[in-house]
Amino acid sequence: MPARTRLSQAAVEERRQSVLRYVVEHGETRIDDLAERFGVSLMTMHRDLDDLDKRHLLRKERGRALAFPALTMETATRFRENSSIAAKNALCAAAVSRIKPGSTVLMDDSTTLFPMASALAQLDQIAVVTNSVGLAQRLGSAPGVDVTLLGGHYHGDFNSCTGPAVTRALSHIRADLAVMSATAVLSGQLFHPLSEYVEVKLAMLAAAHQSLLLVDHSKFGKTATHAYGTVADFQAVITDTSTSDAEIEAMRGLGVPVEAVDTGEPAP
Repeated sequence: MPARTRLSQAAVEERRQSVLRYVVEHGETRIDDLAERFGVSLMTMHRDLDDLDKRHLLRKERGRALAFPALTMETATRFRENSSIAAKNALCAAAVSRIKPGSTVLMDDSTTLFPMASALAQLDQIAVVTNSVGLAQRLGSAPGVDVTLLGGHYHGDFNSCTGPAVTRALSHIRADLAVMSATAVLSGQLFHPLSEYVEVKLAMLAAAHQSLLLVDHSKFGKTATHAYGTVADFQAVITDTSTSDAEIEAMRGLGVPVEAVDTGEPAP
């Protein structure tokens, strides 16, 4: 019998993300049912779930896998970081071309912006101001990037800071550009589930000469607890070609240029 081909780490991670999505959709699933559904041995499924549990992406209990509450999954960095990777890469590549050497750039804690770090490192004399510890860590070793981390109340789930110390610091900054994302967008209206993050986003908009919104297709057609303005607060929006025509037209109807980039992946 020929030896079974061993999957690459990328393929294993892709399967684990699929397992995670299935558990999230169903809330709670038996482990043996997961093994059957994904065509792997029970031992392999236990390894997958042990890994996801260790990363606090789900909870593994006796014979079951359980999802975290919806609010936690909407906001916590550990859930957002590995979602829509191709779209985030495409959006960030389009955004970097708009940033001039010598600029001061405000960046919020959105994981959508994480892929931009490597491209910014290739520019000269860029100053980045952010409340995201994760983004600051990614940019910290770049020789041409000066990083200011806005300190305040630290949120471990989101690996970022909010609060009066952050908004007060932003009131003393004048940046060339704010680059941000949004948790949810419906007909051009922006939403976020947590009010303290809304305050930071609004302070960044007020502190920047121009602003750019990066939002992939998965964020559209949704709402959250706090509405905080519209896409009209930005000079431009970058999304991907999988975003619905209705949502793109709604944004353009507010007078905002919208660029839809191709991610290289088939439409969902």
